[in-house]
Formats: sequence, C-alpha cells, structure tokens
Amino acid sequence: MHSEGQLIHTPGYFFRNTDFVCPPNAVLGERRSDRNRLSANDSILVVRSDFHVQVADTEERLNEVSALIRRMYSWRGYRFDKPDSRPRPNHITLQACKGKDTLGTLSLNVDSEDGLLADDLYCREIDALRRRADTVCELTGFAVSSRLGSNELLATLFHLMHIMARHLHRVTDAVVEVNPRHAPYYQRLLGFNQIGDRKTCSRVNAPAVLLHIETDFIEEQIARHAACLEQTEKSLYPHFFSSHETEFLRRRMQELSQLFPASRRQYD
Repeated sequence: MHSEGQLIHTPGYFFRNTDFVCPPNAVLGERRSDRNRLSANDSILVVRSDFHVQVADTEERLNEVSALIRRMYSWRGYRFDKPDSRPRPNHITLQACKGKDTLGTLSLNVDSEDGLLADDLYCREIDALRRRADTVCELTGFAVSSRLGSNELLATLFHLMHIMARHLHRVTDAVVEVNPRHAPYYQRLLGFNQIGDRKTCSRVNAPAVLLHIETDFIEEQIARHAACLEQTEKSLYPHFFSSHETEFLRRRMQELSQLFPASRRQYD
C-alpha cells in the first residue's frame, strides 16, 4: 500500500463562483492550429486559450506540481508529504501551465496489486466496488491556483483524466477522498455520490469522506452537456471537450503512449 498521498484540495472559487462562465470556445480554431505544433516527443496533451496541460513526466515537473500542492494544502491547514517520485506503472500526473507558472494538477491512480491510497480508510467500500466493477481508479492530488484558475481549467483536468481512465485503462468506477465540506460541490457539479462515512485522513490530518462515480455516467453527461456553454445548469460538463476534440485527444494520448504508465490493456 502506498504510504504517501493527498486529499483532494479544491480551490475556493470552485464553491463561491459556480455561475462562472468561460468565454465561448471561439478558441477552437486556435487549438486546431496548435495541433500541428504538438510532436510525439513532447508531453503536451492540449493547448487552451491561455494555458496548456502536459504530463508531469520529469522530476522538475513533479517538483513544480508538489510546490503547488504544498502551497494550497498549507493554506487549508492540511499536512503534505511529498510523494514518492519513483515511477509507478498505474499512476499519472497532469500539470496545467501558463508559461512557466503551474496553475493546476490532478493525478490518477489505477487499481493494481498495490491497491489505492483510499484503501487506508475505505477498503471495505472499495472492495465492494472491485467485486462488481471491471476496474477502479482514484483521483488524488488535485490543486488549482486560486488566483489563476477557472472552470475551463477544472473541466479540462477532469475530462483529460476521464479519457485516460476510461479509454486507456478501461476504468468503470472512480473514487475520490474529499473534505466533507467540499463533497456537495463534487456531487452537484460532477455527479459524484458519497459511499464512505466521514473519517480522519492521517495523510493530511483532515476529515474525509469517500465519493464515487461511474464512468458510464460521466459519458452520459458529456454526451448531453459537453461544449454547450449556453446551458444555465450549474455543472462542469458544459466546459468539457466536444466529441470531435475528445477523439483528437484520444489519438494524441495514443501518440504519447510511451510517456504514459504501462497499462494492462491497450487502446482500441
């Protein structure tokens, strides 16, 4: 079992400003032109209007990610232990950047013989998922700059992780440990359900609950709401990629497969 790990940290505006609407995606043409500049030798997944997201696949990038998490966790009063930098075959970290500044990060752990970080508190609940699910994953290490973040940035990180989890690792169920104060917002904006009672997470010295979502449900929400920013529903899904963009990203991930952890299953 991994000894290091983080509770999901959520930026304040994620709760305060749920009516925030990103500018309409007139930048789609700009993103398409950027595709020609993405080579198979770099780790950039997508270029947005004012940030890009890349795989944190070097020690330098992982240190930049850790610095952001440490700053955000300290602000919340959480404890932070720097994660083990040794490669893990079922773990990947994304880094959102604007120039040289790290704006946000999110990590994916896919279930393996080593288990998940959330097993420390919620082994019984996760074992129940394992018995009925194909593959389980957890999201962890989520932090976004409260000064430079946006709903577009949040949606980009979550949608990229969904594409990786579902299409690279064939994940059927995802879990996340969050502070109980934040749980209603994950439930409302993304559709998570609580399956684990409040406990104390010793890794960060803070209370936690376990949330769960099925990737089939995420796919349904994406099909219904993605790239429809005119919708008034308070949700992150309208900020997700369109089906055309999603297909490009799947292919982009396939190009960069040498940068990703080895998966037990291959792309279609």
